[in-house]
Amino acid sequence: MDPDSCSLTCTVTVEWLNAQGSILRKVTHRTASLRLIRNNQREMLIEVHAEKANVRTRLVLKGISVFNKFMAEGKASIKFKEQNCTLFLSNAPSTQLINFLKTIFIKMTNQDEKAKNPLREKLFANLQLGGAQEISPATSAEVNRAKEKALATSRTTVTTPSPGVVKKRKHSDHSTKVPAAKKLYENPTSGELTEEQTRILNAVVSGKNVFFTGSAGTGKSFLLKKIISALPPDVTMATASTGVAACHIGGITLHQFAGIGLGTGTMDRCFQLASRPSVTSVWRKTKHLVIDEISMVDGEFFDKIEAVARHVRRTERPFGGIQLILCGDFFQLPPVCKTNDRAKFCFQSEAWQKCVHFNYELQTVHRQKDAAFVKILNSIRIGRVTDDIVETLRETAKQRIESNGVLATRLCSHVKEADEINEFQLNELTGETKTYTASDSDTSMTHTLDQQLAIPGKLVLKVGAQVMLLKNINLNSGLVNGARGVVVSFKNDVPVVQLRSGMHYEAKTEKWTIKTTSGVLIHRKQIPLKLAWAFSIHKSQGLTLDCIEMCLSRVFDAGQSYVALSRAQSLQSLRILEFDSQQVWANTTVLEFYKKFRRNLQEMEMIPLGKKIKVEKD
Repeated sequence: MDPDSCSLTCTVTVEWLNAQGSILRKVTHRTASLRLIRNNQREMLIEVHAEKANVRTRLVLKGISVFNKFMAEGKASIKFKEQNCTLFLSNAPSTQLINFLKTIFIKMTNQDEKAKNPLREKLFANLQLGGAQEISPATSAEVNRAKEKALATSRTTVTTPSPGVVKKRKHSDHSTKVPAAKKLYENPTSGELTEEQTRILNAVVSGKNVFFTGSAGTGKSFLLKKIISALPPDVTMATASTGVAACHIGGITLHQFAGIGLGTGTMDRCFQLASRPSVTSVWRKTKHLVIDEISMVDGEFFDKIEAVARHVRRTERPFGGIQLILCGDFFQLPPVCKTNDRAKFCFQSEAWQKCVHFNYELQTVHRQKDAAFVKILNSIRIGRVTDDIVETLRETAKQRIESNGVLATRLCSHVKEADEINEFQLNELTGETKTYTASDSDTSMTHTLDQQLAIPGKLVLKVGAQVMLLKNINLNSGLVNGARGVVVSFKNDVPVVQLRSGMHYEAKTEKWTIKTTSGVLIHRKQIPLKLAWAFSIHKSQGLTLDCIEMCLSRVFDAGQSYVALSRAQSLQSLRILEFDSQQVWANTTVLEFYKKFRRNLQEMEMIPLGKKIKVEKD
């Protein structure tokens, strides 16, 4: 495991209780470092070091209980039963926190194994010199042993309440000495990063203002989730230009965060709107701002929020000193025009020149495995269509891509057109209608949930309805976001869906959670399906579709054809009707931007390693 998994930096509250359960002493360190160490007796300890207060607290990891339900949000607590003390951890980068807790579990599991040989431990203790020593990273053998135990102990873990919980809870006598292990191995941001992705993550963690781009399917959203989980959650705002994109990364829309409406007012009006206490508090606490799908952010709006950041945070540093992490592909969907004037790209704004210092491009495509198809998509991305490409794409019109009752989803250039097709086809079906109404945690936020989630508030189904799965349920079984199927029956009012692979899936209620600007979590529970005779190109961003058909005659913007085509998993799962090379073009301004962008990247790569560069200051 990573050596960093033996340490953690976050906010720590240390609480000591007396025998009756009353608080004897409570100390909160806004920033503290935790590390795993061993003493001369080979006991494992957590050392809490608050540098500002110059305080070190050491607690023996023995007879502990761990509450890790909210570790994905950067929160957890560790109760030391023998010492009547609890550590409450918060504002921890979730990746670090999960790895730290996992290391505790692994080391404690293997410590139990070693305890069976006391002579070995005694020898180690005699060899140990001096004070405490840091714990070494877990070995593969230790990880495997702990993983086996995780499956066996996952249901017996006792949890501890958060500091705000007044009601006392009694813990059972058979409390386990390890964290809720199974949850540690269900990390939503698990998965290995490539070398190019790791380089970008390291730049972000070191505090750089970063823009990274890449063609469709290069893992931009995956990397963005990794980046978000590596930053302290309380001071990190994850945003995107659209609600659907924001939902993909567990964030909110950029407009919600900025608090200036559509930004069409004067600069003074924007300052006035941003000066409301609820908006100001969010701007002032933010240290890291993530913006996904930056290609759809209007340049003028970007300039306005940069000025707002300086105004509200009372500093003239670019973007008020907030670290920017920008992600997107300008060859995909452009900014939406609010007036008859053509929208300005974000890279054309004054703020972009001031704020974006480090640029990266992801090169490896993960969505499509067929090198020939990837080559075609890369050509179409820049508006280049050869005779061979035209011939290859026209040939797909003859393909029969339907199987097991699953028809091809028609990708439409307009949302309204897709809705009309779905409604018409559903009405054409005979048989009983089943309606599923979503359960929202806060009904006053239903409109926000409708905007940000792809999952409908009201879902109407019949046997024979063509549907799409809208959540990753089981990656190994093919139950992934974008998987196509057809409703074949209802079992106890639960729709049974036959997937394109032939597999049957009972679509039970799932939960989607989003965070509001104030940090409050709201959720929607609904059957994870949507009608899929047709889908709009706009709504398909971020999806991988395994059975799609398209007619591109009505595309109205540069990049639309590319976005539509790049949703396909392969040429074999795609059918294009009446393809014409005139339906594909790239914006000349974007082409020029990427030309300069790549030239700068090449110049950066040509700088010899280890050579210091003198940076001129203004």
